[in-house]
Amino acid sequence: MTDHDEVEDVRPLALAWVSRHLEVGERVVRAEALHGGITAEMRRLTIGTRDGGTRELVLRTFVDPFYVGYAEDWLSRETGALNLLAGTGVPAPGLVAVDPAAAHCEYPSLLMTHLEGRTVLDDEGLETRLSLLARQLVDIHAVRPVERPREYVALTTPESVVVPEGADEGVWAAAIDVIRRPAPPYEGRFLHRDFQPGNVLFDVPPTGAADAVISGVVDWAATSWGPADLDVAHCATTLALLHGPAWGLRFADAYEEAGGALATDASERKYWLVRDGLAASEEVGEVVQVWRKAGRTELTTRVVEERLDAYVTALMETPG
Repeated sequence: MTDHDEVEDVRPLALAWVSRHLEVGERVVRAEALHGGITAEMRRLTIGTRDGGTRELVLRTFVDPFYVGYAEDWLSRETGALNLLAGTGVPAPGLVAVDPAAAHCEYPSLLMTHLEGRTVLDDEGLETRLSLLARQLVDIHAVRPVERPREYVALTTPESVVVPEGADEGVWAAAIDVIRRPAPPYEGRFLHRDFQPGNVLFDVPPTGAADAVISGVVDWAATSWGPADLDVAHCATTLALLHGPAWGLRFADAYEEAGGALATDASERKYWLVRDGLAASEEVGEVVQVWRKAGRTELTTRVVEERLDAYVTALMETPG
């Protein structure tokens, strides 16, 4: 039984599948689209309980034809990660059910518990959040799975980098030459692989953003095994584009101050930082759309491209 008008945007097969994974006497009474993702639809489902109360779940659905081809692998990895993290202190959603090959739903789907909190992309309170992000990432890297996830994949190639308009071509050519080198040796860690402010939920009290605490980390579909530097570099790049290059440049130090260990050789650190900065060049348009929908309307494609150029230039000026 459902309240039809409130859940009509949930596809019929998916709704039936969700209903089969509820407790006896429960029903879906409402569905609300969640914004901020790029690869999948996200909906918060309000579940009416037998005692007249409610609880919430989240339905993640891959519908874009481009991403559907990757969905079975991604959902399988996310399932493994959520099962693993249930026994740790990392605040991740709890797994309820998964349909990675769309055997029951219209599209590949995952049902999980809902975490309180929200993403915070504003500049206010960033000093506090930087430290919180660093400490949370150290905790993620401390997870020791019995079965390792697959080795990381570096999707960016020298040929796929998109040089921003007006950038110093010599600087960018030198940056591209950095990633032509073989990847440095590394000590493997459990990686989130997309750890950045858009995938972290904060509980922000009435006293303001400066008193925020992390309430959850979401989107574990790219979980991998690889160097801690890679996760750090990814978060650093996002901070640079979202808040300005200086914030990205600070994140590696914050990670070490929180107890994390990075490559000891300066050239090796630089390799991972530059690699992720160049990777961002291919996704500027997509992330700008997400951030603007989240309220950062001042972040135009041009503004973010200029920040990326300044960030990559600053990285190339560092020793290594």
